[in-house]
Amino acid sequence: MTPDPFESLDHLYAAVVADVLDGMGRRQQTLSADIRALTPAQKVSGRVFTCRAVAVTAIPDEPYKLEMAAIDTMQRGDVLLVDAGHNRQCSFWGELLSTACIAKGVRGVVMSTCTRDLWRLREMPFPVFGIGCTPADSKGRMDVVEFGRPITIDGVTTQNGDYILGDSDGVVVIPADVADEAIRLALEKVHGENTVRDELAAGVPVAVVFRKHGIL
Repeated sequence: MTPDPFESLDHLYAAVVADVLDGMGRRQQTLSADIRALTPAQKVSGRVFTCRAVAVTAIPDEPYKLEMAAIDTMQRGDVLLVDAGHNRQCSFWGELLSTACIAKGVRGVVMSTCTRDLWRLREMPFPVFGIGCTPADSKGRMDVVEFGRPITIDGVTTQNGDYILGDSDGVVVIPADVADEAIRLALEKVHGENTVRDELAAGVPVAVVFRKHGIL
C-alpha cells in the first residue's frame, strides 16, 4: 500500500526534504528566508493550491472576489500558496479567512506577503507563513488576479498538486512528479539521522560517523 503523503509529511521536516531534493537534482525548491511562520502553529504541510495577487491602486468593482473564490474552491488537505511579490504594503490574510479554512480542512497558508489579526491567529490551530504583519487591509491595495495556475515564488515554480512542507526552518516545495520518491528517501534519511544522533551523543567522533553514514 502506498503511504499516505499527508501522514508521511507530518513526520518530516523541511531541512531533510530539502536535502533529499538537492540529491535528486531539484536544487531550487526552497522559498526565501523571508517567508517564515508567523503563528505558534509552525508546521504546515499538504497539497499546493496556488494563488497570485498583485498590487492595485484603486478598489476593484468586486473586492476580494477571486480571493474568496479560491478559498471556496480549495479542498481538504490543501495549503494555499500565494505569490504576492513580497508585498509589505498591506495584509492579505487574517482571522476570518483562517476560520473559513479550518472549517474546510485546509491545512495552512504560505504567502509572499503579510497578515494581520495576529492577536487572534496566535490562538488558532492554523499555520500562517508570510513575510510580516501590518494592520492595513488589502482592499484597494492588493487583489487576487488568478488561482489554480502555475506560479513562481523566489525562483520556485509550482502548481496545484505539488506538495509543500514548512516549519521553523522555512518552506520547501515538493514537485508532484517526484513526491513519492522524495518522501520515501526523506523518511529513510530521518531514520539515518536518528542513528547518527545516537552515535554522536555517545561520543563517536564526527568524522567517523560521517564516514560510516554519509549524513551530517
